[in-house]
Amino acid sequence: MSEKRVILKPERDKSVRRFHPWIFSGAVARLEGAPADGDEVVVCSAEGERLARGYFNSRSQICVRLLTWDVAQSIDGEFWRRRIRRALENRRALGLGGEETTAYRLIHAESDQLPGLVVDCYGPFLVVQFLTLGVERRREEILDALEEVLQPAGIYERSDVEVRGKEGLPLRTGLARGEMPPAELEVRENRWRFIVDVQHGQKTGFYLDQRVNRERVGRYAGGAEVLNCFSYTGGFGVYAAAGGARRIVNIDSSASALEWCARHLERNGFGDVPAEQVEGDVFQVLRRYRQEGRQFDLIILDPPKFATTQANVMAAARGYKDINLVAIQLLRPGGILATFSCSGLISADLFQKIVFGASADARRPVQILEYLAQSPDHPVLLSFPESAYLKGLICRVLT
Repeated sequence: MSEKRVILKPERDKSVRRFHPWIFSGAVARLEGAPADGDEVVVCSAEGERLARGYFNSRSQICVRLLTWDVAQSIDGEFWRRRIRRALENRRALGLGGEETTAYRLIHAESDQLPGLVVDCYGPFLVVQFLTLGVERRREEILDALEEVLQPAGIYERSDVEVRGKEGLPLRTGLARGEMPPAELEVRENRWRFIVDVQHGQKTGFYLDQRVNRERVGRYAGGAEVLNCFSYTGGFGVYAAAGGARRIVNIDSSASALEWCARHLERNGFGDVPAEQVEGDVFQVLRRYRQEGRQFDLIILDPPKFATTQANVMAAARGYKDINLVAIQLLRPGGILATFSCSGLISADLFQKIVFGASADARRPVQILEYLAQSPDHPVLLSFPESAYLKGLICRVLT
């Protein structure tokens, strides 16, 4: 079989040589060997130098996603097994997968040099996402490799992410291999116990990328009245209770998530900590608290992604500023604000400027105590800065 090639335009090979895993359609001069969508291709410079190997999709603006810069390497079952083993070894080196933490990300797509593939571990079960046509075409091979390397009780698929539409793929969820995960699956995170629903929960069941940040924020909760906004099932609330919070208020739009906030406090031995579960729109509830004159010692803002496209970055920035402004106004002097953005299109620099603007409008001096990012099982590949999406600040309001 003749080699299928993607030939780049002159001087459009710099990103490939710098190990960026994406090639956009505008960089392509021509195709050789008539590659079909999903086919493995070799990427060549305009002069014909073979640079890297990946998979092709004409239906995506990112027409090639690169897997290896060793063009002699075969993309076969052994390739997937090696990459999975490497990812597993790297997570074990972080202390993940033992008794204290049984829920973590095993494969973080491009950052683990497996574009389009996400695998999360929840105890004996795996949850997988096939986000691109290239990995979709190799789904069974990848599932075989996961079973061989990890021997899970079951593998559940959550390929229900909108990005699949950009690849020309339908959404799909369901059991892929082995046993069906229970509707209430207990996992541990830094020894704390949480119940996750991998079939219907947010993301793949839990916000694994905030594991380290939950622990960091909890250290500021001693004796504090805590307001946990966009609480989901109460992860930050449990860590706040563990840190010695005297009262916790969780706000979320989901009544069922708030039920789990209360259950998780009880499950971890904090049922005696006064806690209020508030169902509602966080923006509206915060404004009502401001009108009522309520104040808090620690406020956590962990909103969903506000910026989904470049076109709505400015609207998202206004949303972040609004919510941080009200939060700063609700803090007592010396109070702590832990604020986050998971919007990849909002840079860390822009996010800091947004929080500064909120502090200026609130006319309160604010210090940055800590810079936060995604947990290390969600690594950032230096050649792929797009993998740095979660950013956070722990701030103190001085007066």
